[in-house]
Amino acid sequence: MKNATNHDERFAKMSFATVYPLYLTKVEKKGRTKEELHQVIQWLTSFDDKKLKELIEKNVSFDTFFRKAKLNPNAHLITGVICGDRIEEIENTLTRQVRYLDKLVDELAKGRKMEKILRIA
Repeated sequence: MKNATNHDERFAKMSFATVYPLYLTKVEKKGRTKEELHQVIQWLTSFDDKKLKELIEKNVSFDTFFRKAKLNPNAHLITGVICGDRIEEIENTLTRQVRYLDKLVDELAKGRKMEKILRIA
């Protein structure tokens, strides 16, 4: 990953509340729902709708967002390329976690079945 340190620092400071509407727009444009987006976020982070709303209202950074999350034990099954980077090769934990979420949102927007997105056998 080119300029990894700058990239990692940018993610740490970036507000989840700023990116969330972009995720929502992306999935809704492709015919998916806010509920499905929340299901994907909950699977990855364990945040219910109430907690997710609270974090958005507090305008937390991605760093805070993922520090508060209880990452799904199957998150390591999220692999592939996102923004030109192979997820499983990203060394910085926070950057990898953000890319996990990006990948899940992409899969949702592309119409992938929920069972596949949530890595259910």
